[in-house]
Formats: sequence, structure tokens, C-alpha cells
Amino acid sequence: MKLRSSRIAATAAAVVVLAGFATACNRGSDSTSSTAAGKPALGIDLPRADSDFWNSYAQYIKAGASSQGLNTLPVSNSQNDVTKLVANVQVFQNTGAKAVVMAPQDTGAIASTLDQLSAKKIPVVSVDTRPDKGNVYMVVRADNKAYGTKACEFLGKQLDGKGKVAEFQGALSSINGRDRSEAFATCMKEKFPGIQVIELATDWKGDVASAKLQSTLAANPDLGGIYMQAGGVFLQPTLALLQQKGLLKPAGQPGHIAIVSNDGIPQEFDAIRRGDIDATVSQPADLYAKYALFYAQAGAEGKTFQPGPTDHDSTIIQLPNGLEDQLPAPLITKDNVDDKSLWGNNVSK
Repeated sequence: MKLRSSRIAATAAAVVVLAGFATACNRGSDSTSSTAAGKPALGIDLPRADSDFWNSYAQYIKAGASSQGLNTLPVSNSQNDVTKLVANVQVFQNTGAKAVVMAPQDTGAIASTLDQLSAKKIPVVSVDTRPDKGNVYMVVRADNKAYGTKACEFLGKQLDGKGKVAEFQGALSSINGRDRSEAFATCMKEKFPGIQVIELATDWKGDVASAKLQSTLAANPDLGGIYMQAGGVFLQPTLALLQQKGLLKPAGQPGHIAIVSNDGIPQEFDAIRRGDIDATVSQPADLYAKYALFYAQAGAEGKTFQPGPTDHDSTIIQLPNGLEDQLPAPLITKDNVDDKSLWGNNVSK
């Protein structure tokens, strides 16, 4: 019941966010708005509403677009469906978008849409995910291979280099799922060969991860660690299952299963404070939104960028199909979980 309630709440939150967008951020249709007057129209698609991380990102997008007086078209949500994303982008084109922000969850299936936008000279900012093919103006993303490596190194030390670890792999159709999985596997093989990694494909779905973890625990009662590639969808079902089975032991107590996650949402921070999980890699939802809007506006105005260090503690790298601004993503443990500069300590839960 808790999992279902969490999903309903997340979906409701997303509906509220989108409703807010329609009234507060669609400045292009508001004749009384002076701040958006003359600014190019921006099309923004949110990728899903079933993740606390992406709902936090949506809040930051809403706040940034409103505070800057940007001319945003009605914001869409493709709900983890590339067919819906393609349709939403078509609406943006038909309603005058001069730049598009998206976060395609299937990075291999968006190429033709990117090519169409490129042909119409509409720059695309891809957030968190790097399309496999098709031109992009800028990818706003952290180094996802570093996520997998940081998780591996943390768990390897927690388990003293031996034992079993379950890995909730994100969709391997996504560059993020591939990067995290490949980096985690490489690190474990090279640095902790005494640890057995049990790879569980999840397609970024919490119910799938929970079902597979239940089977894994039945076959491996000595499981010592879990790597969750996305706390926003995996945290609650995982903790609920461990609680149900009497396996949710606080960190430092006998029988504790070491858990490291990815996202940096407030719920993960609370879980670290309680000792339910040990660490997470904080994806910068606030910076994703900030620089998605920044680059979308810049692209619509015809500005260009070059590879190299930026003025915001990141590095722009050259891709075969565009540029990528790699933002910092720190490892969060009990030692720094209360750092007030972390977005997870500043966004509403």
C-alpha cells in the first residue's frame, strides 16, 4: 500500500506542477507580461512523473522559468514513452518553439526527431540523457560512469572486498543505464574481484526491482549490498520489501545490507540519516533545470559554446553529435548529508 500511495502522490505532484506551468510559465500567451515580451518560445518536455527525482527537477524548471520570465510553451510530460515525446515535440514545432528541452529515456529511438529539429534549425537541450544519434545543441548531464564507479568503490569498501551485491540496472536502452552498469561492472572486476555482482535488469521500474530483489534474497540470504541506479524509483519499494522481511537493519548493526543509490532526493537523505541506506550520488536536479533553461535560451538566441571548463565548476566536452556540459555530482554519506548547499536539502519533499 505504501508503494501505491507513493506513486499516486508522485503523479498528483506532477499534475500540480504541470498545472502551475500552464498558468505561471506560459508567458507567451499572456499579453500583460512584459518580462517575456520578445523572448523566443521554448518547448519543454518532462520525461516522467513516477520519480521523485524528476518531480523535483520539474519544480526547479517551473521556478526558473517563472523567475526569469521566460516565454515557455505549455509544458508536456512524455511519461517515459518515446512515442509521446515525438508527438509532444511535434506540437512544439507547430506552436513556434525556437528551442526544445527534453530528457529522452530511450536514447536510441529519438534520432529521427532530433534530425527533424536540426533541419528546422531548432536547437535541442537534452537533460540527463545523451541521445545515441541525432544532433543536439547541448547535453546537460553529469558523468554517469562516475556514478557507477563511486557506487562500486563505496560498496567494495563497505563489504571489505567480499560477498554479494545486487545491482538494480537502469534500462540498457538508455545511455545512463549503460554507463552506470558498465562502470560498476568494470570497477568491481578490477578492484573487488571477491565480490559477486548479481545484475538485475529493471527498465527503471520500482516494482520490477522489488520483485527481482525478493527472488534474489530467497536465493542469496547472505546478500551484503545493493546498488540502486535510481533512488527516485527504487528507494521506497526496496525499503518496504526489506522492512517486510525484517532485513532493514540500521547501518552499523549486524545484518545491515549496505545500500548505495543515485539521485540525491530528500527521501534518500532521510534514509541515510536513519541508517536505512549508506550513500547516494547526488544528481544535480537544480543545476539540470538551471542550465537546461540557460542553454535553451542561448540556443534560441543563436549563441554558441566551445569545449572546455565553464564558470560553474563543470566541463563542456565534444560529442560526435554535439556538446555536453558535465556537471558535478558528489557522493553523499552520513558525513555530509546535512550540507545545506545540496539541492536535496533545499527542495520540498
